[in-house]
Amino acid sequence: MTMDYKDAGVDIAEGNRAVELMKGAVERTYTPHVLAGVGAFGGLFSARAFSDLKDPVLVASTDGVGTKTKVAVQANRFGGLGADIVHHCVNDLLVQGARPLFFLDYIAMGKLIPERVAEVVTGAAKACEKLGVAHLGGETAEMPGVYLPGELDLVGTLIGVVDRENVVDGHTLEAGDVLIGLPSSGLHTNGFSLARKVLEGLNFDEARADLNGRTLFDALLEPHREYLGAYRALQDAGLEVRGMAHITGGGLVENLPRVFPAGLGARLKRSSWPVPPLFQLIVERSGVDVREAHSALNMGIGFVFMLPAAQLERALTVLERAGETPYTIGTLQAGEDVVLE
Repeated sequence: MTMDYKDAGVDIAEGNRAVELMKGAVERTYTPHVLAGVGAFGGLFSARAFSDLKDPVLVASTDGVGTKTKVAVQANRFGGLGADIVHHCVNDLLVQGARPLFFLDYIAMGKLIPERVAEVVTGAAKACEKLGVAHLGGETAEMPGVYLPGELDLVGTLIGVVDRENVVDGHTLEAGDVLIGLPSSGLHTNGFSLARKVLEGLNFDEARADLNGRTLFDALLEPHREYLGAYRALQDAGLEVRGMAHITGGGLVENLPRVFPAGLGARLKRSSWPVPPLFQLIVERSGVDVREAHSALNMGIGFVFMLPAAQLERALTVLERAGETPYTIGTLQAGEDVVLE
């Protein structure tokens, strides 16, 4: 008996077709600094892109969309996943004050579906194009026996740059500084294991009054948003952003302390921002306590800026003019904990 690669479950021709379907969207993200992209063994990006910086520091982030992909498979909607992973990585770099340069993605499936791959990558490329980020390509892997039929995994890597003197690392934070939270667009890319468990058995296609007429699929698959424009507005206004936190897995309780110097904690006023209906539904059905809810979910706050109290009113005005809805969610205080009140 003879057997080829296709007989073993890997179809190279389908992989090539996937590349052709997404190639145009990816190439539209190219800037003059891209020297080699799709089809090359490695992407080439000119360092002249940051030759204007005195002491450039490269910042790297890699992450995955996680079990949100399970909801996408269930709904047969994949375009938003590309924006999810790009925006997640952009926000992770932003915390340290970096601007994004180039992005790569990795998609793995048990059985390659070219149209599905193209939908995901096209979504990522559109997100990159909007932010001026070059999508250099990535990898598509077909791995029968590793992934269940129809399932996929999505990972992204983003490289950015910041001048050393402009690195934001929280070392100047002090008690009395204020925390300004910006709204999330939903669960973003975290908390889906809990959400899927507690929402199991509900009709995800049905418009719900407790979600303001949206379906669960609509609410759960709302793409992860980015906060690059908000930070640039604060920078342009000359405000002193001493620290930032991207509220991902671990929620406010776990992510804020990652930025704090030793001896600092925070006091958050939960009534200072509205908790969106989706989070209320998940909390009600799960029965988790307040602290666990703010550890598992972002609870409606996707990103936090930390500034001196004297700059609070000006910062709020700048953010509102930039189209944001900022909330003063708390202050820094002596201690080592995040207190919810």
